[in-house]
Amino acid sequence: MGDVDSVVGERRQLTNLAYRLLGSLAEAEDAVQETYARWYAMTPARRATVVSPGAWLTTVAGRICLDLLTSARVRRERYVGEWLPEPLPDRSEWVAGRERGEPDDPADRITLDESVGMAFLVVLESMTPAERVAFVLHDVFRYPFAEVADVVGRTPAACRQLASSARRRVRAVRAPVAATAGQAAVVRDFKKAWEAKDIAALVGLLDPGAAMTADGGGLAGAALRPVEGGERIARFLVHFAERAPGLTLLERSVNGLPGLVARHDDVTVTVAAFELAADRVVRIWVVRNPEKLRAWNAPAASAGPAPSSVPAP
Repeated sequence: MGDVDSVVGERRQLTNLAYRLLGSLAEAEDAVQETYARWYAMTPARRATVVSPGAWLTTVAGRICLDLLTSARVRRERYVGEWLPEPLPDRSEWVAGRERGEPDDPADRITLDESVGMAFLVVLESMTPAERVAFVLHDVFRYPFAEVADVVGRTPAACRQLASSARRRVRAVRAPVAATAGQAAVVRDFKKAWEAKDIAALVGLLDPGAAMTADGGGLAGAALRPVEGGERIARFLVHFAERAPGLTLLERSVNGLPGLVARHDDVTVTVAAFELAADRVVRIWVVRNPEKLRAWNAPAASAGPAPSSVPAP
C-alpha cells in the first residue's frame, strides 16, 4: 500500500482539514508539509505496512494541528489587537493571479462552503483545541469518533462529549448561511454608502447592535478593540474613508460570501467579511495584517507588505 498517487491525492483533503482547524492558510500549508515530511521519513518497508495512507495522513495532520492550536493560545496572548482567521479569496482570484506562471497555491485546494465562512471560523476560535478538532473531524468531515479518538488522544466517549460541547457553542450563534443575491445587494449598497461617506445610509444598513472587529497584527493600523453599535461603526468608516482618498473598494467573495476588498496602489490592504441578518449587517470582520493578505496579492508577492502609510479601521 502507500501508492504515491494516492498519497499525493490526499493533499486537498488535508489542506481543507488543516485550514478549518487552524484558521490560517499559511499554518495549514505548514501542517500539511510537516505531515508529508513525516510520511516520507518512514522507510519504504514501514510505509508499505500502512493499510490506509489517507487515514494515516489525516491522523498525523490532526495531531499536528492540535499541537499548533495548543501553542497558538500562548502566541495569541502576545498578538497586537484582535486575532481573526485568514480570509480566503474565490478560486477565480487565485487563477487570475497566476497568469504569469505563479505556482499552485494551497487556496486552490480549499473547498468554499459554510464551514469556512468567517462567522463559523470565529466560533471555532472560541473552542478549546480538543473541542475544535473533535467537532471539525466529526461534524464537518464525518469521521467516526473511534478515529477522532486516535487524533485527540482520548476515548471515543470523551470525543463525543467534546463535539457535543462544541456544537452548543455553534448553536448559540446564528447558523451559517449560503451566499444569496440579497446578501450581495446589501454589501453592494454598503460599498456605495461607504464610498459616498453617507453616514445615514450606512446606519440604515447596519443593525443597531452591530460590531466590527479589525485585525492588524501590529503590522497595519487597526482598531485594537471591536467597534460596537451601528452609528459608531458608520462614523468610524466614514472617518477612515476621509483619511484614505486613494483607496479603491471592490466587491469580492470572501470565504465564499459577499465581501469587500480595499486596494491601494494595486495592493490589497484590507479584506472585509460580513455577517447579515434580516438584510442588516450585524458583524464586520476587517483583516489588515499583510501577512494574512498574501493570497490576495499573489501577482505582487515580491512587492512586499502593504504600505503602512494607509490609514485603517
